Order: sequence, then structure tokens, then C-alpha cells
Amino acid sequence: MNNNIWLIIQSVLSVLIVVSILLQSQGSGLGSAWGGGGETYHTKRGVEKVLFNLTIVFVVLFAVTSIASLLTK
Repeated sequence: MNNNIWLIIQSVLSVLIVVSILLQSQGSGLGSAWGGGGETYHTKRGVEKVLFNLTIVFVVLFAVTSIASLLTK
């Protein structure tokens, strides 16, 4: 693949990573956005769990595309 395509894919993934991490911030996560306290420990459920798992997928994809772009040079 062309290096420009790798750069576009990495740019999109980096924006997705930043957005998903910002949505997970401890003080103002999705749980507290709708009135949840967030002062106590709770397990991730629903949207928080999906967002957490998506962040991991985005980071792994970013790492794979970074390695792939190095190998195609």
C-alpha cells in the first residue's frame, strides 16, 4: 500500500483513540454524565465497557498499522 494511505489510517485511528480516552476520563466519564456519582468503584457495564474495549482495539490497530507502514518502506 502507498505510504499516504497508512498515514490517513493512522490519523483516523489516532483521533478515535483520543476521543475514546477522553470519554473515559475518571472525573467525567459516561456514568457521571447522566447523574452517576462515580465516587465508588464499579465495574464497567454497557457503554463504558464497549468504549473501553474499542479503545483497546483502536490502540492495537494503530500499532499494527505503524509496523506495517515501516515494513512497506
